[in-house]
Amino acid sequence: MAQEKNSVVVFSAHSGDFVWRAGGAIAKSAARGDDVHVICLSFGERGESQGLWRQEGMTMDTVRRVRREEASSAAEILGASTDFLDLGDYPLSVDESAFDTVVDLLRQYQPNTILTHVAQDPYNRDHNMAHEVLLRARMVAQAMGHQTENPPIGAPQVLMFEPHQPEMCGFSVDLLLDITDVFDLKRRAMECMGAQSHLIEYYTDLAVRRGVQAVRNGGSKSITHAEAHARLFPVVGGELV
Repeated sequence: MAQEKNSVVVFSAHSGDFVWRAGGAIAKSAARGDDVHVICLSFGERGESQGLWRQEGMTMDTVRRVRREEASSAAEILGASTDFLDLGDYPLSVDESAFDTVVDLLRQYQPNTILTHVAQDPYNRDHNMAHEVLLRARMVAQAMGHQTENPPIGAPQVLMFEPHQPEMCGFSVDLLLDITDVFDLKRRAMECMGAQSHLIEYYTDLAVRRGVQAVRNGGSKSITHAEAHARLFPVVGGELV
């Protein structure tokens, strides 16, 4: 039987977040034939472009251009489309017009699954903002009385990807996603992110550690790399698994 094609939306506060934290999930979904769309709220030009700002003569316009190029290249490697809303960062601010754009994009893409940040990150409040905006936009996009060009969405599951310091964010893993077969793509995508190149080895090592945990939690012994995610809504089923 033909495999059902799904729509996956990744809701990223900054232009690097989706690569570090969900690159494997994106590549895995794209490889199975799903449509994957990254909605990127900002380029992380102020707070997440250290490698660029250390260069002499750097300007804001150059940082934004480079960050866009990096993220576009990474998304192409992973197999995702990108929407850059360019809302600024540190702090991230989402006005009414931008919020309406998010709702319209959700209705356009009709996601079965959405990936985004945790609700509480004490180190990066932009991540909290992205989480809250996503949940409010999901709610509005479901409303029959909110009439737009595209129809309302259903009830897509929301998965929170692993934050940089999970123990400080109340992050509790309930999905260890095997990304062994696509990790080479994630690594290539991470290598596009020159403005934050210091994170490449960190997230490579994290994938290895999560891979070990996946095996110890009953996964195949062939698993070498994994990503951690947490579902926000209950999973509905007809039997215990």
